[in-house]
Amino acid sequence: MCDQKHFDDDEQDFSARGFVTRKQFGVMLGAGVSTMLPQVANAVAVVEQEVTITTPDGTCDAYFVHPAKGSAPAVLVWPDIFGLRPAFRQMGKRLAESGYSVLVVNPFYRTKKAPTAEAGAATPIQQVVPLAQTLSETTHMADAKAFLGWLDQQKPVNKKKKVGTQGYCMGGPMAFRTAAAVPERVGAVASFHGGGLATDKPNSPHLQASKSKASFLVAIAANDDARAPKDKTTLQETFAAAKLPAEIEVYAEAAHGWCPPDSKVYNEPLAEKAWARLLALYGKALT
Repeated sequence: MCDQKHFDDDEQDFSARGFVTRKQFGVMLGAGVSTMLPQVANAVAVVEQEVTITTPDGTCDAYFVHPAKGSAPAVLVWPDIFGLRPAFRQMGKRLAESGYSVLVVNPFYRTKKAPTAEAGAATPIQQVVPLAQTLSETTHMADAKAFLGWLDQQKPVNKKKKVGTQGYCMGGPMAFRTAAAVPERVGAVASFHGGGLATDKPNSPHLQASKSKASFLVAIAANDDARAPKDKTTLQETFAAAKLPAEIEVYAEAAHGWCPPDSKVYNEPLAEKAWARLLALYGKALT
């Protein structure tokens, strides 16, 4: 999960590699710098909606975007610790333009409606950690069931196709637990710089997900791998034992948080590599 140590380490790494000075880094954060994602080749026309979803704990505000014509496989997107914001709406729309019905949720709806981070990914991490601490295995599982249940009631969703789910940072464990919560529906799971995927607890997300029927894509940041070098092996061994397809890769030179376009460590070439692998996963598994 994102925490103050991740923030401090990434700041030092960012400046040490010569991308910006520490002073410039602070200016970037204050300005909330963001980057536009590359356009989708042969993008389909899409319809965008702000929606409200009823859950056992209240109502969740979310963004739903889907192809304008026909129905398409559903994808549930769990944002990082900075929550539902323009960057994730942009990412969801791009996925819809690639042929999917996409729901991007506000995971903190029990506490606060989006936006939950004042300056997006430029928000000081200590301001949003308390929000993340309100979530748990119980909320992950309950929300996964509610969100997939809602998706299956939507006309733009092709119910004959499996569902995909993807998570970023703290969203990685949520995506894993989605596969555990609704194993009969989830066909593909992707985690990008996810934290806490493999723990020594009996309810570890990787152990729960290994009982699903999904295919997995796990993209690990280089500095996350340096902090927890055994995690990739644990994931590989667990999914192999469960006979579940899994692509697990450490992205060299990628810092924690490299995929969202408003991240201070956004790395477009490596984000595009991760994006291509995501589309390959969904193209094969959401059948």
